[in-house]
Amino acid sequence: MRRLPEWLRRSLPVGSTYETHETLREFRVHTVCESALCPNRAECFSAWTATFMILGDVCTRRCGFCAISVGRPNRVEEDEPLRVAQAAQKLGLHHVVVTSVARDDLHDEGASVFYETILAIRDLIPEATVEILTPDFHARRELIEFICDAQPNVFNHNLETVERLSPHVRPQARYHRSLDVLRQIKDYDAEIATKSGLMLGLGETLEEVKTALLDLRSVGVDIITIGQYLKSKEGKFEVEAFIHPDVFTDLEEEGKRMGFSEVYCGPYVRSSYHAGEAYAKYQALGT
Repeated sequence: MRRLPEWLRRSLPVGSTYETHETLREFRVHTVCESALCPNRAECFSAWTATFMILGDVCTRRCGFCAISVGRPNRVEEDEPLRVAQAAQKLGLHHVVVTSVARDDLHDEGASVFYETILAIRDLIPEATVEILTPDFHARRELIEFICDAQPNVFNHNLETVERLSPHVRPQARYHRSLDVLRQIKDYDAEIATKSGLMLGLGETLEEVKTALLDLRSVGVDIITIGQYLKSKEGKFEVEAFIHPDVFTDLEEEGKRMGFSEVYCGPYVRSSYHAGEAYAKYQALGT
């Protein structure tokens, strides 16, 4: 494993993560923070925040960058949407982020559970905003529009990487299918903020990254996150390059010039990192 450069070394947050862990255990909810071994989980947990992961913790797709378990998925639990809402309420969340594993085994690929979870959060915490980060649902229009009908404030679907690397990095996904998902959201309900993310350090070129950003802008994406790929113990791919913070700064400026409302770039930026802050800034623009 390559030695981390100085800009990727950081100390652990001072706050306790105990209360967040206890709340998650109390309501028996999964988080992508733990399942995907997110490097920011201690920071987020110590600040009483987490990204909930519905539909179990076993995925039907095998993306080489991801640490989430792959195999026979868990059965769908009917009370999961309520438990997620209760956990979010106890944590005092004002912006609730919900993601999931891919569930290609289900007839609706889990769309109904996203729908019910959004409604449960709205019912229990009416003042909260809701952000979802979903799989591609094979770009099935009826599923995407069904979820949009629940009125999430932010609908996120990650492109993850550049077109050339996509078949290697996400063998069960498709670059242009992901773009189609994001296009369909905006076509159906332009009031929903759309969001997507890229990770760098897998062997992409800067020009390929800029092309991917232009592709995302062409389908109306509002908010972009760009971070450094870091190999976990379970990760398949080695880090090809550690991207200097100056490059992230340049990409943030480039993204703003392209017309994105919000661009969050940095080595430790992830899809849900400071998601509430990003959405608040988006709202403040009156977009």
